Amino acid sequence: MHRTEHAQQITDRFREMLENAGDSLPANHYDELSLLIEAGIDTALVEHMEKMADKLENLAKDIRQSAEFFD
Repeated sequence: MHRTEHAQQITDRFREMLENAGDSLPANHYDELSLLIEAGIDTALVEHMEKMADKLENLAKDIRQSAEFFD
């Protein structure tokens, strides 16, 4: 599922919960909420990719160090 679609689904569920409780917000607030959720997803993905890059960097160093013993 794409980030935008996922953020919209979360927003729609939040809107549904509010309306079931008898409350509501202006439409532009729901749009802003969707953008905030998508930004949060993006931030989490970037942090995860940075951790993966660090692991790959360490693995490359280990491989290079191990290769030196075979020379």
